[in-house]
Amino acid sequence: MSLRPEVLPFFDPATSTISYIVVDPATARAAIIDSVLDYDPKAGRVSTTSADALIAKVRERGLSIDWILETHVHADHLSAARYLQRNLGGGVIGIGDHIAPVQANFADIFDLGPDFPTDGSQFNHLFHDGERFAVGTIEAEAIYTPGHTPACMSYHVGDAVFVGDTLFQPDYGTARCDFPGGDAHAMYRSVHRLYSLPDETRVFTAHDYQPGGREPEWESTIGEQKAKNLQINTGIGEEQFVAMREARDATLAAPVLILPSLQVNISGGDLPKPAPNGRRYLKIPLNTL
Repeated sequence: MSLRPEVLPFFDPATSTISYIVVDPATARAAIIDSVLDYDPKAGRVSTTSADALIAKVRERGLSIDWILETHVHADHLSAARYLQRNLGGGVIGIGDHIAPVQANFADIFDLGPDFPTDGSQFNHLFHDGERFAVGTIEAEAIYTPGHTPACMSYHVGDAVFVGDTLFQPDYGTARCDFPGGDAHAMYRSVHRLYSLPDETRVFTAHDYQPGGREPEWESTIGEQKAKNLQINTGIGEEQFVAMREARDATLAAPVLILPSLQVNISGGDLPKPAPNGRRYLKIPLNTL
């Protein structure tokens, strides 16, 4: 993996999410990773400003989109994957192949009925651990990195790795592990699997929460993470990390958009089907999460 993709980041301040367009400069072929569909929870209104910025950049640069990738079923923002696919005229929507049990769990919570598929078929491609693919001429690999959820996948594209909700910037640490199926032990082992990549590998995170009020950041290296990550540098053992992570998670509130996000994201970015009156509805299960 000697080729270096061009990485175009898009920071969404409403959800602290970074979406990426990952470009092969030799062919102008690209992938989009962890896109955002804007959602106003007070008004129940969906909009497409963030996704339209991605589309505008794709068109400005004359890019062809090979892949629209999700690192996992996000609980803090709605995915724009389907909107992007429809408006860009293509792009394979992909996610990790452990998605099925996640879908089954939340299909039950949201009472989506027996006709809701829980086999990942809403996505165009399910990546298995170690699967090789390409962005243009740049080799890529899917790396299974559970912990935040049981279905998290990182994408190693050339000299860059897109880690979703595993590592954050070194001054913040790691993602929470208290969602259904989350596991701090699995997170520790996933991060150390990423740490086996070359130290110069560029690391791109899915979120930045700007500790201390600094400006948004999203890029580091494996070497920097190993040396400086506050929660999981190479001097911190598994049991120490797990104790810290579980204590920290016990203090965290649920993400603001967890209920709308999960319903949309287990469907690959599809909004719920219209009711007989023509309106679409999201469900709010009481006393469940």
